[in-house]
Amino acid sequence: MSDEFDAVVERVHERVSPDAEERERLQRAAETVMERAADAIADLPVSAEVIQVGSTARGTWTAGDRDVDVFVAFPPDLPRETLEEYGLDVGHAVLPEGREEYAEHPYVVGECEGYTVDLVPCYAVEDATAIQSAVDRTPFHTRYLDSRLDDALAGEVRVTKQFLKGIGVYGSDLRTRGFSGYLTELLVLEYGGFRELVAAAADWHPPVTFDPEGHGTVSFDGPLVVVDPTDPERNVAAVCSATNVARFQHYARALLANPRTDLFEASDPDPYDADAVRTAVERRGTTPVALRFDAPDVVEDQLWPQLRKSLGGLTDELDRRGFDVLRSATFTTDTRGANEETESDGAGEAVLLAELAVAERPAVERHDGPPVHVREHATGFYEAYADDPDVAGPFVDGERYVVERPREVTTAEAFVTSDALFDVRLGPHVESALEAGYDVLVGEEIAALADSFGVALADYFDPKP
Repeated sequence: MSDEFDAVVERVHERVSPDAEERERLQRAAETVMERAADAIADLPVSAEVIQVGSTARGTWTAGDRDVDVFVAFPPDLPRETLEEYGLDVGHAVLPEGREEYAEHPYVVGECEGYTVDLVPCYAVEDATAIQSAVDRTPFHTRYLDSRLDDALAGEVRVTKQFLKGIGVYGSDLRTRGFSGYLTELLVLEYGGFRELVAAAADWHPPVTFDPEGHGTVSFDGPLVVVDPTDPERNVAAVCSATNVARFQHYARALLANPRTDLFEASDPDPYDADAVRTAVERRGTTPVALRFDAPDVVEDQLWPQLRKSLGGLTDELDRRGFDVLRSATFTTDTRGANEETESDGAGEAVLLAELAVAERPAVERHDGPPVHVREHATGFYEAYADDPDVAGPFVDGERYVVERPREVTTAEAFVTSDALFDVRLGPHVESALEAGYDVLVGEEIAALADSFGVALADYFDPKP
């Protein structure tokens, strides 16, 4: 590997490694939270263990990160509703100004000494295969890596995380569908460092499988499989999309070919204004159709799968009707953070965008019937249309009966403004949001989205790997 590569990595390493003062500040905050949690547990009729987890516990957090994760592990025989009740009691005692959030069960998020704290209840199960909630695995992850990540490898993890952030593939939330912190740590541990991981990833041929503890008991699908060393029934990389695995490979090669620090720095493109959007639409000669509506007020890990499902249902039907979808995307101004481009009240706005190669279809469509020699079905088809004044035919073309009948809709706009929209595959919350009302923007009218979605539109019309 070149000296230039090593020099770039060293500069990044210096930038993302917290200094002694920052480490001390964070650990003081974590200890304060844990002491308060222990005091709050003392007032409960059950015992529980307080555990610092995540990257701050493992020393793999990057400079400037201000998140602390603390778990309260309750006895596994505690009823779920009681665990939730006690977990919230401890959370509010530790973080009196905190707010409740919900993953698999509720937990409290708040601030302590300038750090954002997640205080999460879990079950103190004896084995990760015996979990009762998804978060029960997390303490096992911390224990597993504690004995394997030394300071040098922790530094390699920080550099790797920064690279993944810079290229936009870091995060296991269902919007990003990228590399989680735990997955990143396991990959660095597998290869022994950032340089080795990048060099190997550049030549990956998915599906790629790693089984750190040699469990070898379960077969997983996906472009990247990393069997959880603490739970052989789980693929740590399950959420990582094929797109993000390929993106990682692309930028791994780019870094190897031309080492530079800008690949470690996330940046948004300059947002498109309305004129830029109109220019892009005119240049492409396509017909974009956008549905804009109030985003459902649900957590992001519910919202994004439903948006993608709805977009898939919409584009499949547009394709079926002959409008030839060139590309599609979904955007949101969700104020809870993942794609926030504007300040707004509530859950923000959402957009389903389909860019069409075909703007309008003829007033008639061909409908092929059965072969004439299939007597029963052919006769039924013929009789169904024989006296219909609105169709041409039935006539014989080759061996089949054929009719040319009026097309239900001739433009995509007519389709998306009709009740037929609600016959496509939609996420339930998205369907409810659309039923409450939505705007339809066609062609250059999508320029109206620029104020709220300028960065997303710049990404869309000028895409990068």
